[in-house]
Amino acid sequence: MTPGKSLYSFIPGLSVMDRYIASELTAPFLFGVGAFSSVGVAIGTLFDLVRKVTEAGLPLSLAVHVMLLQMPQFISYAFPMSTLLAALIAYSRLSSDSELVALRSCGISIYRLVMPAIVLSLVVTAMTFVFNELVVPAANYQASQTLEQALNEGTPSFEENNIFYPEYGEVTQPNGEKIRTLKRLFYADQFDGEKMKGLTILDWSRTGLNQIVTSESAVWNPEQSTWDFFNGTIYLVSPDASYRNILRFESQQLKLPRAPLDLASKAQRDFGEMNIAQSLEYMKIVQIGGDMKRLLKVKVRLNQRISFPFVCLVFGLVGAALGTRPQRTGKATSFGISVVVIFSYYLLGFITGALGQLSILSPFIAAWLPNFFGLGAGSLLLVKAAR
Repeated sequence: MTPGKSLYSFIPGLSVMDRYIASELTAPFLFGVGAFSSVGVAIGTLFDLVRKVTEAGLPLSLAVHVMLLQMPQFISYAFPMSTLLAALIAYSRLSSDSELVALRSCGISIYRLVMPAIVLSLVVTAMTFVFNELVVPAANYQASQTLEQALNEGTPSFEENNIFYPEYGEVTQPNGEKIRTLKRLFYADQFDGEKMKGLTILDWSRTGLNQIVTSESAVWNPEQSTWDFFNGTIYLVSPDASYRNILRFESQQLKLPRAPLDLASKAQRDFGEMNIAQSLEYMKIVQIGGDMKRLLKVKVRLNQRISFPFVCLVFGLVGAALGTRPQRTGKATSFGISVVVIFSYYLLGFITGALGQLSILSPFIAAWLPNFFGLGAGSLLLVKAAR
């Protein structure tokens, strides 16, 4: 059972057993990364790009470029799956060849035997977190921009239509009671990256609808922190809902929040194209507007992004616990078990995420419950195997 020269031979502090088990884990892990990411690319990207090449005239070179840019996302998905497959294959092989029995007869506990898999899982967890923060969002955004520009030549590369921004706040009622209600509704037909076009602002900042602003265009003035409106009309509304006055203007500054601009800019990015810092910034923008439904969705997605890398630890523990069972399990069987575990985990994650967006579960519980359940199940399996 003496291992040959490998990468782990040059790492100080590792016992012979640790190096041996680590070498057994490495090959199936690398195989899993290649296999799972290839399947993900084929299902999630390749077929769609082939259709765009044949039907929409997307150049083949650009299709290949987009596919390469989208690969980091599928590689990050493959990390936890590969950890599960590696632990299952490695420990199943050691168990079927009675090597685990031999090691346990020397007084080594099952908990010590699975330690290399746990360490590998923690390393892959850190890799996944860094990969999802530094590589995946930027690559996804670049891929979407490249694809959009290729399929929409001659149109602006940055354009957002139908921008709605509801601003909520406390309004004092005639009886002095303060209630949380819609304070202002901001709407723009289009945002081209520099200016808003076709604007309508309904203002309820005082009791009832008291002002309507329409404008041909508007830009944000960063020096004075105001909006500069051009070629528009301000309709002043009386408490009885009749028009009190109409003011036409060529240029007018209004003290309104910057949030609609931030919302339109962030709307160009899908959630998978933002890292945690950008997601937190987007959450603050949504929070200012008071859209509780959207805010809840953002919180759930943000917590899911943070919890996702720890799936590697869950899968590493579950795979090692299942692999140490005293039965013969081949690679095909290990792959099949991996598929069942992965499907069950992501199905549970989908259900808890939906419950979180319905306010049945808190965003934290909705994102982390599958991990807690997986760690509990893996721990029970490991205790059972140790008896």
